[in-house]
Amino acid sequence: MGKKESLGLKSGNDVYKAYRNNTDQKWIRDPGLRKLNMGLAFMFSSAAANGFDGSLMNGLLIIPQWSDDIGDVSPSILGLIIAGISLGGLPTFIPAAYVSDWMGRRFTIALGSSIMVAAAIIQAVTNGPWAFLGTKIMLGVGLGFAQTSAPPLTTEIAHPRHRANVTNLFQAIWFWGAILSAVVTMGTLHMNGSWSWRLPVLFQAFFPALQLLGLFFVPESPRWLISKGRRDEAFHILARYHSNGDTSDELVNFEFNEICTAIEQEREIEKPGIMSFFKTKGNRHRLLICVLVGFMIQWAGNGIVSYYLAPILESVGVTDSMSQAGINLGLQVWNAVLAALGAMACERYGRRPFWLLSASGMLCSFIVITALSAVFADHGSKAAGNAVVPFLFIFFGFYVIAFTPLSIAYPVEILPFDLRSKGLSINLSVVFGAGFFNQYVNPITLDAIQWKFYFVYIGTLAAMLPTIWFLFPETKGRTLEEIAVVFDGPGVNHMDAEDRVFGGGKSIDAQSVAPKAEHI
Repeated sequence: MGKKESLGLKSGNDVYKAYRNNTDQKWIRDPGLRKLNMGLAFMFSSAAANGFDGSLMNGLLIIPQWSDDIGDVSPSILGLIIAGISLGGLPTFIPAAYVSDWMGRRFTIALGSSIMVAAAIIQAVTNGPWAFLGTKIMLGVGLGFAQTSAPPLTTEIAHPRHRANVTNLFQAIWFWGAILSAVVTMGTLHMNGSWSWRLPVLFQAFFPALQLLGLFFVPESPRWLISKGRRDEAFHILARYHSNGDTSDELVNFEFNEICTAIEQEREIEKPGIMSFFKTKGNRHRLLICVLVGFMIQWAGNGIVSYYLAPILESVGVTDSMSQAGINLGLQVWNAVLAALGAMACERYGRRPFWLLSASGMLCSFIVITALSAVFADHGSKAAGNAVVPFLFIFFGFYVIAFTPLSIAYPVEILPFDLRSKGLSINLSVVFGAGFFNQYVNPITLDAIQWKFYFVYIGTLAAMLPTIWFLFPETKGRTLEEIAVVFDGPGVNHMDAEDRVFGGGKSIDAQSVAPKAEHI
């Protein structure tokens, strides 16, 4: 029986396991995979940078010297400062997607990270609310470029055995940035002088600088190179990092041909662009999911805690600054651990079950939080107020096991190559738009109606369950190219690559570029 026949109806990871591959099963023992995965870890830095900012403002708001140096500002100006990253990111994502497709993933990441490093340094030496806001917006612009390209790059260059876990882990690293932010702000809380807040602000350059360093270890996306007609370079990269330079490797040849086939078919259908999302049923479905995911991850109730933890805790009687800072740090560590576990489990048990488990758990725990907050507000019950804290941990535990890892991974993996950066830019625009609304409106509404505002999030969480059930297909165990079949139907079948590796069909002929790989 030939190789192809022995594969039967296997797909996704099963197909990849069936091909001979010149790598060690344990990546830490393999030189090519060690270098690749180390570079991929650096690419997670844009998510960590986003997390650092998400926790930073909680810390700065309890540092007295920050308020003294920035000056007395109105609630509306404070809301703008808190939302500054969103103000910078919102108009940046879609142009960044075109830059990523035009100049490459690595160039766009380098541009964004450089802007963020410069903005952090400038912000650390500024005074006054408007200068601080301006540099926050500048940070948002840089984050927009980096965050638009880093997830596609990690997905497109990861080894097939690791792709799902690498993609799922990307956004889970958000919390490592939040942890560093909480630790730094706690450490500087009792420092004298303006460096008590300038030092945490300067640390905003740390993760973008790491990402710039990581670009020395990661190659350009083979899919992007193939889309630009640079197939020999793409094949060299696949061989170097996925088979330690073995150009006859079956897996590398399969990957190369599958990617070429997919991009050829996408180009034959239509010229890629934002309007392509409206031209086919499959693309409209993808666009809807990108928008829904962007809305859901901000309107699950998490936004009200992430940026306004202190007012939430004060509303239930926790008023000491160090107690609030300690709860914030503990919450970030809890979230980081569960997000990483959820990222791994999503690949083992499937995306849909975790989406549904996460939404159901958040709905139940948020109902309890609302009830406890109401009892504390109406009767002053200290026990009810204290009980809110563990339920905040339970709520976020359910949030991070799926909504954190899948917020980036799911949109990235359902999008075909030519629409991947553009679709992610739309998703991130919705995320930042919904986040800006949260950051600006939440404090006003919380001040006006207190715990009653939580009913809005109970309603949105309840609506998420049927949305996920009917609109979110399972993608577990499929290659990026095979996922297209889920949305576009069996007419878009990229498994022609198997024929090309084993002699059938019209061949792209990976071996025609293989000899050049020997000189790498």
